[in-house]
Amino acid sequence: MLQSVSNVTEMSYCLSSVRIQIGESVSTTGITESIRVIHMPMQLRTRNILAAAILSAGVVFGATAADVNTAIDKGVSRVNSAQASQQKIDSIDNSIRAAEREYRGVVKEVDGLKVYVEQLDKQLAAQDNELAGIEDSIEKVTLVERQITPLMLRMIDSIDQFVKVDVPFLVDERSKRVEGLKALMGRSDVTVAEKYRKVMEAYQAEIDYGRTIESYRGTLDGREVDFLRVGRISLMYQSLDGNVLGVWNSAAKQWEMLEPSMKSKLMAGIRIAREQAAPDLIKVPVAAPQEAK
Repeated sequence: MLQSVSNVTEMSYCLSSVRIQIGESVSTTGITESIRVIHMPMQLRTRNILAAAILSAGVVFGATAADVNTAIDKGVSRVNSAQASQQKIDSIDNSIRAAEREYRGVVKEVDGLKVYVEQLDKQLAAQDNELAGIEDSIEKVTLVERQITPLMLRMIDSIDQFVKVDVPFLVDERSKRVEGLKALMGRSDVTVAEKYRKVMEAYQAEIDYGRTIESYRGTLDGREVDFLRVGRISLMYQSLDGNVLGVWNSAAKQWEMLEPSMKSKLMAGIRIAREQAAPDLIKVPVAAPQEAK
């Protein structure tokens, strides 16, 4: 009896050192065990400890071997079930955490897409406004084209008349330019914009004549001479031998002879126009102003 008590004491000490919570309730018909395991890494170790605990209880209370084995099996089954449940819980927890991380990433991506979509909406609105403006311009193109064609024809006629009454310099070149514009207006393979550009170029060329100085060689009454144009205020000529000088009289619409004293001034002007001499002041004959009609 003393040996049994000693064994019980030793096993009880082993049980308390492992820190396993065991609740025991004993009745007159047998022993009912309620075992709750917090964590048990090894199944064999669990079975040995349970066996030691139940054997110590069986010695004290006189339980049979069959009762002890049954209690051990139930305890091991409960521990295994608890371990499986804990593993399942851990797996579910990991899955939940992974899903949460994925959800946060998706939410962040959705927020970025919302900002991007808002920016695209603004761009689309701006493009819609621009498209509406373009459509409105397209609708007016036909009307503008119908109105600008008669305008260009009138502009060409004005240039033609101006060239005929203007100072007679570069007559052939300027007349060919006007004839080219008239031919251009009859072509269907040229756009209205190109026609308008050519007309404006002709006008710009005529404007430039009025503020430039130019010397060129041409023919006058079957004789080759050097012309000097100073804007539109004076047009003079000199024969190649320098013996004949003349000037255009805008009022009389005819050429007049110049005095020999103008020869040096005319030659200086020709050299300046040809960039053979530095720009300088020169004296040129100018027609008297006339009263505008």
